[in-house]
Amino acid sequence: MLAHTKRYALVETARSLNRTGLNQGTSGNISLRVENGFYITPSALAYDQCRPADIVELDMEGRVVVGTRKPSSEWRLHRDIYAHRNQAGAVLHAHPPWCTTLACLELSIPSYHYMVAIGGGDSIACAPYALFGTAELSANVLAAMDNDRCACLLAHHGMVCFSADLQSVVALALEIENLARIYGQAMQTGEKVPLLTRREMDQVRKRFAAYRSIGGQGE
Repeated sequence: MLAHTKRYALVETARSLNRTGLNQGTSGNISLRVENGFYITPSALAYDQCRPADIVELDMEGRVVVGTRKPSSEWRLHRDIYAHRNQAGAVLHAHPPWCTTLACLELSIPSYHYMVAIGGGDSIACAPYALFGTAELSANVLAAMDNDRCACLLAHHGMVCFSADLQSVVALALEIENLARIYGQAMQTGEKVPLLTRREMDQVRKRFAAYRSIGGQGE
């Protein structure tokens, strides 16, 4: 019953991605860590057609444990994040419009706004391009999410982020897409976008850490 509940939650969360504009069609994927592996959305199946039984369970070697469908082509990216970041309970990869726009320009999201620190650093880096589903892409993402970072853009591709659970990973992705949108709009003015200093961003990250320690989520 617990396994079905988790699969159902993953399906419902996946469906919400299209409603929120984080995703379109069958692009993107989302996963949830479970004991000895993770659940992930299947390949090439529209979320509105996806059922709990369609969710694929993989072990940490990438082998299918439960499921009859092919896992998302990005399963390796999810597996490698789980393998290297113990705090990752859910991983979300999507192609939201503004994040993807910056990614196609090979641009990071710099420290123009203090909320950029929600990604764990003083910027949200753009990982160099690599073919989807490859070990090279995973390596590029892990490098872009070094230290305490929990999100990055993927050059000519989209974005990826992780958090403790499904609810918080969607909230994080929505915040990053909003930050990408505002930065894109700011650049359209033709003015140089002023940035906060590393010291100022460090202060914000420390404040965010204090909020998390008492269960807080915002200002």
